[in-house]
Amino acid sequence: MIRLSPRLTAASAGSLRRRLVLTTGAASALVAIALVSVVGLMVERASTSAVTQVLDERASAVISATREASGQGSIQVPDQRLDPGVVVYDAARAPVAGTVPPSLSEAFTRYSDSESEGTREVDEEWAVTSRPFTTEGGRAGVVVVAEPLRPYEDDEHDALAVSIAAGLVMVALAIALAAWITRRALQPVHQMAITAEEWSEHDLTRRFDLGPPTDEIRALGHTLDDLLEKVARAIRTEQRLTAELAHELRTPLTAARATADLMALREDLDPEIATDVHDIVAACRTMSDTITVLLELARQGATRGSCTGADLTAALCASVGDDWSRVEVRVPATLTLAVPTTVAVRALSPLLDNALRHAEHVTLDSRVDDGSAHTAMVLVGDDGPGIDPTVAARLFTPGASTTGSGLGLSLARRVARSVGGDVTVEESHQGACLGVRLPLAR
Repeated sequence: MIRLSPRLTAASAGSLRRRLVLTTGAASALVAIALVSVVGLMVERASTSAVTQVLDERASAVISATREASGQGSIQVPDQRLDPGVVVYDAARAPVAGTVPPSLSEAFTRYSDSESEGTREVDEEWAVTSRPFTTEGGRAGVVVVAEPLRPYEDDEHDALAVSIAAGLVMVALAIALAAWITRRALQPVHQMAITAEEWSEHDLTRRFDLGPPTDEIRALGHTLDDLLEKVARAIRTEQRLTAELAHELRTPLTAARATADLMALREDLDPEIATDVHDIVAACRTMSDTITVLLELARQGATRGSCTGADLTAALCASVGDDWSRVEVRVPATLTLAVPTTVAVRALSPLLDNALRHAEHVTLDSRVDDGSAHTAMVLVGDDGPGIDPTVAARLFTPGASTTGSGLGLSLARRVARSVGGDVTVEESHQGACLGVRLPLAR
């Protein structure tokens, strides 16, 4: 069964949550920008409309008062209507009443003979409107009115600042709400990942048990529980079949090995026959070891325990025998693996036997994986001819080996994977190098 790393699942959940929050923040920011733009455009139009309305009202008031005061005579303008920025001109473009602002003298002079009503912006600081009129006595004139734009622009800036602040608050609230919702929504997924990390193929009864599928997360948990049940049945069937086959093979194999051992003890055997008998004994021993490994893999709870580097090297020395003198050990004695010594030896023995068969000098080294503080790599290197790249791809395929039973490396990988590790081909500048990744004791 594949074991899940809580850091990987937590990183995945965090990444998904981060993407959701960032997406929400980006969407809310776009909405806020659109709203601020719309508000700014509306305020600008309202400000322009307000300026135009004020100018129209002031011009209309001056014209109305002028017509009443002029009567049938010359153009007369009441003083109370002569606000700052209001000037009345006669038909000859001569000012009749009012004072021209110094900065607008040129503009007032230009608009003093306007034949139609119009409003213009001058120097981005003033709005000027001109409106021709005729008194009841037939006197023609033009009233020019100026209105400063700064107060309206200040109101626009204030409205824009308020809308930007409101947009920022909206984005912050949207991000905070998205973070809270995604944290609450993904909490069951994170809990499922933590729970799954504690499982292994020797703990087949664990389930998520999120309750009835009332939402998408619970429905996912319910579906995964069904899938886990099917996987558990398949693993139990495989374990049962492996155990039955191993038991069935052990009895005839024991008889064959006993017979071969008895024949090897005879002193009257022909040398060639004696050599063949020794080969048979070695083959029986290899097959017996293979059956033992299969039984250990099929046995529930066989992978619980721990061992140190000293325990591992001592057990490997006993299994190798006289060839141990050709092995250089660099594994720290304090290295502690979260697997029993027998399991670690079963995973490393085929690699060590293979290296001793093809090389004169073998090294046994170890390192803690850079990407994980919970696993260690035990390396078996040699000074032999190395591994042919065409063979490396099928090196761990059962039956691919041309020597022995052909199950050594494939069984080593299976043993390592049964405890959450693996067996891989590592890069080597000389000879071959195979690594067994095993969990560290926490």
